Amino acid sequence: MMVEQVLLPGTGYQKIMLAPRHRARSRRPLWIIAMILLVCTMLIVLYVYPPQRYSACYLMSSHVCSPLMEWLPPVRTRVYSDDELAARVVIRDILSAPAVESKNPKIAFMFLTAGSLPFEKLWETFFLVAWGKISMVDAEKRLLVNALQDTDNQHFVLLSDSCVPLHNFDYVYNYLTGTNISFIDCFEDPGPHGTGRYSENMLPEIEKEDFRKGAQWFSIKRQHALLILADGVYYTKFKLYCRPGMEGRNCYSDEHYLPTLFHMVDPGGIANWSVTHVDWSEGKWHPKAYRTRDVNFELLKNIASIDESIHVTSDSKKVVEKRPCLWNGMKRPCYLFARKFYPEALDNLMQLYSNSI
Repeated sequence: MMVEQVLLPGTGYQKIMLAPRHRARSRRPLWIIAMILLVCTMLIVLYVYPPQRYSACYLMSSHVCSPLMEWLPPVRTRVYSDDELAARVVIRDILSAPAVESKNPKIAFMFLTAGSLPFEKLWETFFLVAWGKISMVDAEKRLLVNALQDTDNQHFVLLSDSCVPLHNFDYVYNYLTGTNISFIDCFEDPGPHGTGRYSENMLPEIEKEDFRKGAQWFSIKRQHALLILADGVYYTKFKLYCRPGMEGRNCYSDEHYLPTLFHMVDPGGIANWSVTHVDWSEGKWHPKAYRTRDVNFELLKNIASIDESIHVTSDSKKVVEKRPCLWNGMKRPCYLFARKFYPEALDNLMQLYSNSI
C-alpha cells in the first residue's frame, strides 16, 4: 500500500490516507511451474502403472533399476518371518554388492546329464576345452557350487546332453558377457500347468500371484548364481510343496523355482527368456526331437534367426505371448543353443558346424 497526505479544508490538519499500490508482475519464469506440474504428473503415472523393467538394467547392476520405486508407497505389505527376513537381507546384499572384477572373465558351461555326453566331439570343436558333468534343482546347485570355485567364471550356462551350439564360441562369449542380465525363462501361466500347480502351503512367503513358470535351461551371471546358493527359504517351500503327485497335481520345481524366485527378488535383472531353444509346437509332454534326417542347414539357420520369445498358456484360451528379444535394448536373435537332438545326428551336425558356424 502507498501512504498519501491530504489537507482537510478549513482545518489546517492533514489526513493520512492509504492508497492501493499495484504490484509489479512476477518475474518468476512460468517454465518452473510447468516443470513442477510435469514431475508431479510423472510420479502419479509411475505409481499407478509401476514399470516392470528398465533398459538400464542391461548396462548397470539390477539394483539401480528401480530407485524411484523404493520410496513410492508399497503396493502391498506383509510381515516377513525371521527366516524370510534374514534371507532377504542376504539377497539384498548380494544384489547390491559390486561385481567381482576378473582379468580373464570366463563362462562356465554346465551339462546336466546322467551319463556320457553324446555330442562331446561337437562341443570340443565349439570351445576346445574340457567340460563338467553331473546329474533338477539340487543337481543344478551342485554344478554351480563347483563352477563358482573359479573366481574368473562370471557367467554360468546350464545345458543338457541333447543341446548343440548355434553359433561359434566368440559370438556366444560376447553375447553373454556383453550384458548385465541373466537369461532365465519366466512367464505367468494361469493354466493347469502354471499357477494350477501352486500350493497354498507356500504361503506366506510365496503368493499365488508371484508363481511363475519357465524352462530350466538358464544362463546366469555370477551375482545370481550366488543368490541361488544363498537362498534357503524359498527353496525349502518348493522342496516341500512342489513335487509330482502333490495334492493331486504334478508340480515340477525345475520349471517353477528359479522363475518364481527371480520374479520376486530381482525381476529387472532377468531377460524372461532362455538362450536355449526348445520346440514345444507338437503339444506333447516332451519337446520335438531332431533325428539325422531332420538336421540340415535350414533348420539351424531358422532357429538361430528367431528374434522373438514365445510363451503359450496352458488354459483353454491358449494365449500366445510374443516378446522381442532385447539385448542391451537392441533386438537380437534369442538363441545361442538348441535342443533336443538325437546322438545319431552327430555326423551331420559336425559337418554343418565346421562349414557354416
